[in-house]
Amino acid sequence: MTQQREFYQRMKQQHPELLGAYEALGEAARKAGPLEGKTAALVRLALSVAAELEGGSHSAVNKAIDAGCTPEEIRHVATLAVTTLGFPAMVRARAWIEDVLGKKA
Repeated sequence: MTQQREFYQRMKQQHPELLGAYEALGEAARKAGPLEGKTAALVRLALSVAAELEGGSHSAVNKAIDAGCTPEEIRHVATLAVTTLGFPAMVRARAWIEDVLGKKA
């Protein structure tokens, strides 16, 4: 388990109502539109990459895997970032993705 996941679990134990409300908000956002499963997971990964959130990107990769995304689909998110975010951002995103995928291999 990553350090961030461990921290999240401790926070959840210490503040169950707060984290429960946060998780309920996420669930409501998922149900608010037509995107499902893999597509929604890849969008969340792209948002984390664009916002330069390393921990959020790691979490989003794990959630994308849980949603059934293949490593190739997940890596493609980083590749698509090159024209919008630039080459350095694409390389950074790929490194964050590989942080997680490398541990799953």
